[in-house]
Amino acid sequence: MLTDVDAQTVVVAGAEFGWGSSGKLGAILSALRKRSPWPLRFVGLASGLGRPVLSEHGIDRWYDLPNTDDDDLPGAVAAITRSERAGAAVVVLDGVVAKALEASGVPTVFVDSLPFMWSRGDLAALPLDATVYCAQKCVELPPECLDVLASVRTLRWVEAVVGTPPVAARGATATTTAEAARPYRTALVTLGGLRSPSLADWTSYPRIVVPAVLEALAAFGIHEAHVAGNLPADLAGQLVDASITPPRVTTGALSHGEFLDRVAGCDVLLTSPGLTTLLEAGDLRVPTICLPPQNLSQIFNGRFHTHAIGAPTRVTWPKGVFTEEEALSLRSRGEDHALALIYAGIATAAADADGRATGVALRDDILTALRRAAEGGIDWGALTATLGVDGAAQVADSLLAILPSTRPAA
Repeated sequence: MLTDVDAQTVVVAGAEFGWGSSGKLGAILSALRKRSPWPLRFVGLASGLGRPVLSEHGIDRWYDLPNTDDDDLPGAVAAITRSERAGAAVVVLDGVVAKALEASGVPTVFVDSLPFMWSRGDLAALPLDATVYCAQKCVELPPECLDVLASVRTLRWVEAVVGTPPVAARGATATTTAEAARPYRTALVTLGGLRSPSLADWTSYPRIVVPAVLEALAAFGIHEAHVAGNLPADLAGQLVDASITPPRVTTGALSHGEFLDRVAGCDVLLTSPGLTTLLEAGDLRVPTICLPPQNLSQIFNGRFHTHAIGAPTRVTWPKGVFTEEEALSLRSRGEDHALALIYAGIATAAADADGRATGVALRDDILTALRRAAEGGIDWGALTATLGVDGAAQVADSLLAILPSTRPAA
C-alpha cells in the first residue's frame, strides 16, 4: 500500500497579489489529483494571502519565505526543497519564487495568467527559463508583449484555468443562449485579495466601494447580499453599518469551493474585475457587474469582459480619481509605475470626506449597470467561451510530464 512517504512531492506557490493565483492553484491541484497515476503530496511556499482559499486542497505543509527582494530567498527555497525532496513545482505568477525553484534544481511549471500585461520593463521579473511556461490564452495581446513572450524558452499556451463547482450547481446556472431577463434577489460581492504587497493602505478601495455597492443593491431591490474577500470582521462591520443596505447582508472570506458554490447560487455577481473570478463566473453564466479596477491588470480584464459580452456592465472610476488611459501609458516603464498612479488616486479619493463624493458617483453607475444587466439578452459566458476552460488540466499534464521518472515504490 502506498503511504505519504511514497508520494511524489509537488511544491506550489502563488503571487501575493489578490486571490486569483490561489484560485488557479486550487483548480490545478484538483486536476492533478484526478489525473495523476500515483499519489501526490503538496507543500506550499509563501502565499500567505491565499492560504485560506486553498484550505480545502490538502496542502501538507506551508513554509513562510523571506521577502521576494531579500538575498536570503534563494537559499531558503533551496533548503526547503531539499528537505522535502521536491520532485517538481507549479507557480502562478510569482516569477521570483519560480526562478528560485529552478535554481534549486526543481523543474517548475510557471503559470502566467496575465501575458497581456508585460512590457520589456517587466523582463527581469519573469522566469523566462522555466521548465514549462504556461501562458493563459487572452482576448488580445498588445504589441509590446510580443517581445517579452518571444524571450520565453518553453512557451505553452493553455486555456482558462478555472475551478469547477459541483455538477448540480453548474446545471442550475449554465445556459447555452443569452441570459433572459429575470428579477435579481440575491447578490455576491467580491473584492479579491485586496492586500497587494506594494500597497501601503489596502483599506482605501473597500472604504469607497463597499458602501457604494450596498447602497446600489438596496436601491435596486436586492434582498440578500454576501460580501466576500479578506476584509477583517471589524472593517466589514463598519462598512455595512455605515451604509444603506439590503435587508440581509453577511460578510466573510470563502474558500475556493465555497466561492464557486456562492457564485453558482446567486442572481448577480459584483466583483472587482480579477480575471479568474470573471472566467469562473462566465463558466457558470452568472450575470456579472465589473466594479472599478483595483490595479492595472483589472483595467484589461474589465475591458475584455465588456467587449466579450457586448454590454455596458463595467463601472469605471470618475476621472478625478485616475484615468485608465494614463495608467495604461505608464505600463511601458513597468507595472509598478502604473500601480503607483492607481493606488495614489484611490487613496486620495478615500481621504476626501471618507470618499463620499466618489462613492455617490460609483453608486449611481453601479445602479445603472445593474439595471442594464437585468434587462437580459446578454451572453454572460462569452469571455470564458472565447478562451476555453481546460487550462487546469493542461497545466496539470505539463507538471506530471516533468516529475521524476522514478515512480513511488509500492
